[in-house]
Amino acid sequence: MGPGLYSEIGRKARDLLYKDYLTDQKFTVTTYTSNGVAITASGTKKNEFIFGEIQSQLKNKNISVDVKANSDSNLLTTVTVDELATPGLKTIFSFVVPDQRSGKVELQYLHDYAGVNAGIGLTANPIVNLSGVVGTRGLSVGADVSFDTASGNFTKYNAGLSVINADLIAALTLNNKGDSLSASYYHLVNPLWNTAVGAEITHSFSSNENTLTFGTQHALDPLTLVKARFNNYGKASALIQHEWRLKSFLTISGEVDTKAIEKSSKVGLSLVLKP
Repeated sequence: MGPGLYSEIGRKARDLLYKDYLTDQKFTVTTYTSNGVAITASGTKKNEFIFGEIQSQLKNKNISVDVKANSDSNLLTTVTVDELATPGLKTIFSFVVPDQRSGKVELQYLHDYAGVNAGIGLTANPIVNLSGVVGTRGLSVGADVSFDTASGNFTKYNAGLSVINADLIAALTLNNKGDSLSASYYHLVNPLWNTAVGAEITHSFSSNENTLTFGTQHALDPLTLVKARFNNYGKASALIQHEWRLKSFLTISGEVDTKAIEKSSKVGLSLVLKP
């Protein structure tokens, strides 16, 4: 129950406001072979384009191998080793074929009072990524940086603060090399019905613009969830998600621009099937 990784800062609010909202059509089906290999096939239709992907995953004790191929003729392989040498340490090795510069090694370490993620590209002049969080589950601070050894410049540096209590999560992050400041909160109003509200406000120093997004969710029954969000640019979105069988979901989502009602609204559909 430590602070987790840097990506955990503000994640609850991001999931409430952005997760599962879509404006395209996606179909995903997963099956398992007799020896435990999980095979997942998915297809996504966006505008007039169709993107396909097939993924296989094999787990053996603390080692998992994930191979993913897509319709762009790319093959992504990821090997993950949990609890390597010491508890809390995870090693991840990944590469993409045919991209010879895509190889990467990543280390993740979780402790009761810290979370560290370090990654380096397997090239002559790699990009080095390092993020870390210190604190407790209730209060933590962290930073996320990337350094390009070829140019000698930092390509990314972000910082964040997270405060968590029983039903409220607040986060403050500085992103885009200090150009944008975001504040978010997530409040679980009713755990029984999974009712929650959240908001995020982002200020861009370069453009002096603010973006405010407000959202909410509520469970109609144990298997059906509805969500809605609205931002200060007039974009309104809503979705309904139904778990019609264990781990299998049907999601219907819609988006409309309230400042241009005459334009057609966008509708998205997602179907996930698992045995």
